[in-house]
Amino acid sequence: MVFIPKPLKQLLLLFALFLLAVSRGEGKTQLPRSVAASETVETYDKYYNYANLTKLLQSLAQNYSHIANLSSIGRSVEGRELWVMRITVEPDKDTPGKPKFKYVGNMHGDETVSRQVLIYLVEYLLSRYGEDARITELVNSTDIYIMPSMNPDGFEKAEEGNCNGDFNGRNNGNNKDLNRSFPDQFDGTTVSADQIPEVMAMIKWIKEQKFVLSGNLHGGTVVASYPFDDSASHQSEGHYSQSEDDTLFRYLALVYSRNHPVMKTGQPNCPDTPEETFKDGITNGASWYDVPGGMQDYNYLYGNCLEVTMELSCCKYPKASELHKEWDLNRESLLAYMEKVHMGARGFVKDAVSGAALSNVSIVVAGIRHNLTTGKFGDFYRLLLPGTYNITAVAPGYLSMTVNNVQIIDGKPTEVNFTLRPFVNEAEGRTPTTTTSAPSTSHLVIPATKASNITQTPAVASTPPFFPPGHEPIHPKYFRHHNYADMELFLRKYNSEFSPITHLYSIGRSVQDRELYVMVISDNPTVHEHGEPEFKYVGNMHGNEVVGRELLLNLIEYLCHNYGTDPEVTQLVNNTRIHIMPSMNPDGYEVAVEGDRTGYRGRNNSNDYDLNRNFPDQFVTITEPRQPETIAVMNWLKSIPFVLSANLHGGSLVVNYPFDDDKDGLSHYSKSPDDAVFRQVAKAYSQENALMHKGHPCEDLYPEEHFEDGIVNGARWYSVSGGMQDWNYINTNCFEVTIELGCFKYPLAKELPKYWEQNWRALIQFIHQVHTGIKGTVSDDRDKMGIPNATISVEGIDHNVTTAHTGDYWRLLVPGTYAVTASADGYKPVTIYATVSKDRPELVDFRLNRLYSESNNHAATTPQLVQSPSDRELNSLIKELSEDHGLEQLVKSSATVNSFHYRRPKNLEDSLRGLQLNFPHITHLQMLGRSVDFRNILALKISNNPKEAEPSKPKIRFVAGIHGNAPVGTELLMEFATCLCINYGKNPAITKLINETNIFIVPSINPDGREEATENDCSSDRGHSNSKHKDLDTTFFGNSSQQLSEPQPETVAMMNFIQSNDFSLSVALDGGALVVTYPYNKPVQTVNNEANLKYLAMVYAKNHPRMHPGDTLCYNNGQMGNVPDGVMKAAELHSHMGSMMDFSMDFGHCPEITVYTGCCLFPAANQLSALWAENKKALFSMLVEVHKGVRGVVKDKSGKPIVGATIFLDTTPKVSTSEGGYFHILVKPGSFGIDIIAEGYQSQHKVVTVKPQEAAPTIFIVLELDKSIFGLQREFVVACAAASMTALVLTACIIWCVCSVKSDHQKDGFHRLRQHRDDYDDEVHLNSMGSKKSLLAHEFQDESESDEETLYANKI
Repeated sequence: MVFIPKPLKQLLLLFALFLLAVSRGEGKTQLPRSVAASETVETYDKYYNYANLTKLLQSLAQNYSHIANLSSIGRSVEGRELWVMRITVEPDKDTPGKPKFKYVGNMHGDETVSRQVLIYLVEYLLSRYGEDARITELVNSTDIYIMPSMNPDGFEKAEEGNCNGDFNGRNNGNNKDLNRSFPDQFDGTTVSADQIPEVMAMIKWIKEQKFVLSGNLHGGTVVASYPFDDSASHQSEGHYSQSEDDTLFRYLALVYSRNHPVMKTGQPNCPDTPEETFKDGITNGASWYDVPGGMQDYNYLYGNCLEVTMELSCCKYPKASELHKEWDLNRESLLAYMEKVHMGARGFVKDAVSGAALSNVSIVVAGIRHNLTTGKFGDFYRLLLPGTYNITAVAPGYLSMTVNNVQIIDGKPTEVNFTLRPFVNEAEGRTPTTTTSAPSTSHLVIPATKASNITQTPAVASTPPFFPPGHEPIHPKYFRHHNYADMELFLRKYNSEFSPITHLYSIGRSVQDRELYVMVISDNPTVHEHGEPEFKYVGNMHGNEVVGRELLLNLIEYLCHNYGTDPEVTQLVNNTRIHIMPSMNPDGYEVAVEGDRTGYRGRNNSNDYDLNRNFPDQFVTITEPRQPETIAVMNWLKSIPFVLSANLHGGSLVVNYPFDDDKDGLSHYSKSPDDAVFRQVAKAYSQENALMHKGHPCEDLYPEEHFEDGIVNGARWYSVSGGMQDWNYINTNCFEVTIELGCFKYPLAKELPKYWEQNWRALIQFIHQVHTGIKGTVSDDRDKMGIPNATISVEGIDHNVTTAHTGDYWRLLVPGTYAVTASADGYKPVTIYATVSKDRPELVDFRLNRLYSESNNHAATTPQLVQSPSDRELNSLIKELSEDHGLEQLVKSSATVNSFHYRRPKNLEDSLRGLQLNFPHITHLQMLGRSVDFRNILALKISNNPKEAEPSKPKIRFVAGIHGNAPVGTELLMEFATCLCINYGKNPAITKLINETNIFIVPSINPDGREEATENDCSSDRGHSNSKHKDLDTTFFGNSSQQLSEPQPETVAMMNFIQSNDFSLSVALDGGALVVTYPYNKPVQTVNNEANLKYLAMVYAKNHPRMHPGDTLCYNNGQMGNVPDGVMKAAELHSHMGSMMDFSMDFGHCPEITVYTGCCLFPAANQLSALWAENKKALFSMLVEVHKGVRGVVKDKSGKPIVGATIFLDTTPKVSTSEGGYFHILVKPGSFGIDIIAEGYQSQHKVVTVKPQEAAPTIFIVLELDKSIFGLQREFVVACAAASMTALVLTACIIWCVCSVKSDHQKDGFHRLRQHRDDYDDEVHLNSMGSKKSLLAHEFQDESESDEETLYANKI
């Protein structure tokens, strides 16, 4: 043993401790704590490929699980994960009060510096947390998301050392530039979604997370670029495209550049562009060069998020040896930029009554026309530069609230909290009257210390702000004619610049494929607000009548520029949803000629049809084919509850009001029921146009023409059949007039200012007319929910209007007192007297009581409703899909790549088996039977448990191909099945619908006929019948006595299928017409529940763009046009016996509607895509509708299901409970009485209410054993039985006593016989040996014989 002196021992110990400390200290600067043995020290001299990046990120997430969480937002084209590292405290859950920040790198796969510096940033934040105060504070207070590579496929193809991007790698695996593939504010979506999974994943992520601030890291130069990246003109460079937050964006870009040693100089000195410089190292994106479809603009416009793009290096893919330098250059900039997420204003928005957090509340900053919305905790983070601001919180259904003079300082966010009060009806139980709301001062605002001087002044949306006296509105300064391209740019420009109050959409396309644009101007332009009327202007219906087109563009400019500064404009926009269509006939305009005074060139559309003679007419059948422009407008008017409208024309100077024609076709006054209202609104316009009001419009052209007060009844002027204004009034809630704006149809451009001066006041005044008459809400008195499609009728006026989706209505009336009645199916009508004044609408609300709230004959009780969490989730989905644009969003979100073609039976079977093989967990293919020629008839079931019965779920049946020469339905159902399967697990709505529904699809009932049919033959009967020449739709008979011939095998297969399943709804697709029919096909059949069946048909038709307007004219089969709502009873179209529809009703107890998809039976294959587009939404509507109505389960008191119980719902045919005691009946919305009858149980009567936008809740019904006997009370029957038994016993006792007395006499006789035995032996022997004849001879002896004789005889 070596001896070591004590001092030396101490020295060695100290040295060892020193080495340990040094080694640990070095570890902290390079590696995370608890580094796994497999990790290596970061050397900053190598690139991480996908495999190494994945391994590193997973290791870091594991070792720092308390502050790091690794996830993927999706996959690339080639299947690589899009990794995101989330760094914050408690990274597995969302915590209120922490703003979300993100960095995204490597969007272009060959721009690699960003990928590496973000990896280093992840390591830096994790390793320094808890030891560096700055990093610890940043991680504790921020929800940080870092995506090192958005384009991992491109990176794998790129080549190190390639500075200019000359080789592959920039684009994704489908060769698409990801930074040109986002939806653009000017160009919309230009790239197919299936080509850019990385972009689609990013869009979903952006929308879900509500990021506050973001950086997108690129390479190729050194600069920070801020929005906008492009402009409406798409000038290649030099056009500064300014956003509403331009100053803020410049500041944020400067934060990054000023902390970057090279970027801040503004002189990147890149070898390929040595002359390129950027002042202060920043640039506006479009000013540098135009980039449509960029990610940073999408973040700002659609994602609540401000994003700046940072170019980090001249060389896109430098050698790895340069990476350490690039990290050092960017480290401070990356941190400083992240810290700016904590500037501006932040806070929460809550409900003042319940205290619940309010999400999606708009946060509006005065003077900045860009809003953001609150997150799921009601939290918001509004980045603002230091200064003083007025901030408003706005939410539908709540009073807006404004906090004035919010002081924003540098370095720390100011906290501003809002509590919003719901709208409250001040008149409970009586007819409300309109009152002027004053701003309330009772809102609770809890500002942070920094904002202690904030004044708390809530703002009511309907109350215009204060404006200084002497205010003059801003008028348009530049006037010119706008061709289509110019008009489109104008609309997009104003939609972009005034996005908080504008919404641009198209209602369809013209013959030559031009968009029919509509600009909405309102304070909440994208949705119908309860209580706010919808107004529209339509111009340029005749393409050469152009003044209306230009005036409407001027009006858009006027409303946008004056909103917020002019009191009249602000009040109109805040309280009206104004729709402006500048051109209904853009094709005609393009061929019209400037200077045309009275000509016709361009008047008609490209098919040379006059659009104002093309609408269905009340007196005359319009035989001309309905034009696409007409159809688009009809669909538009059916989809929005318009109240008032004007159609702007040219050629005279007058306001023309309905009716435009009459049954005689003569030019004389044709008065509508609302003639007084039409005269009032017409005068409101003409009185503001001095020249028009004189009534002598075109004296040089028509010297004899005179219009008193500048107005005229249409038919009185000249008769017009097929006009748009009459169709508006007859078929919708909308009152429309036609305004002729001048004698010159296409004046020179220099004349346009004169037309604006003459008409601008009139245009504004006419919009005011929508706020006259009465308005209000019709609601259910029990649950206070609005009742849609309720009827508002006015005594003495033969014209009704109906309520909108939430029960609100508007009814134009002239001043006076009226008896107004509200009625709805299932409710007792209510009449209220209302007095209408001139200057404002009278508020008249109705609360209706259900018809079955009480019952005189039954104990009508409200059934117990059972809703599980899954039920609530389903109900939420059904509500969402039932709203105005719910199905449209579903259709868009479920788009799949398709290649339409017709399948012959063998190919059809292969396709069905392919679906089963590819989607085995949700499909099950079953054979129903075979055709005459032994072809298989198959049914595909789609459900999350396809091999289970699941009686609790509704069953829906889709069938097609009953006529082989009409195969469109077959192909539509195959595409429908494919769409459902492909979107399962990807689209949440479709996934939920499949999980909650049993869907059966029978694409071809008549495969033999299909084999014989001929493509592109619209009217041939070939293939119509089966191989035995039988029309299968005439062979469905439930009773053998009704059969006229032997049943067909196809029919037998379907009848067995229908009867063996408890279907709730069936949809059959056929061809040769354009209409939906409902039962019955029988020529004479009383339909007790016709209203319910018609309602189901209307659900399909209203979601079909051509059926719903009633535009159903078919030349090939004589079907007339203008079928109301596109539906009719089946017998009216084709009356016959033995139909599948009738069999389904009578023997399957299942309503069936038949959809005729088009006039042509067998159109060309290239038309299938358009037919799918027309029917997709309607098919989905059936999947939604099958979850409505009334459903329930019937059990006894022990919980045992009662199978076979009979359910009666008013006039609806009975249904029976199936396995598990379940039942389901589809009916239209309303209140119904329901009776439940089961043998051996007491019947029940209940009241149920079906709501239009809600899934049917499960009604839990418990039946008690029936204690009655023969219909009498059990106690009474028992008492009677007991009394009867008592009587029987007494009777028996009496008989016994009598018999006992008689027996005593018999005993005496025997005694005497024994005494004289010897005397009688011979006689007894003689008689006992006697014949039967001798015995019978004594049968009728004299009854007076002695007792002894009688006794003797009895003994024998």
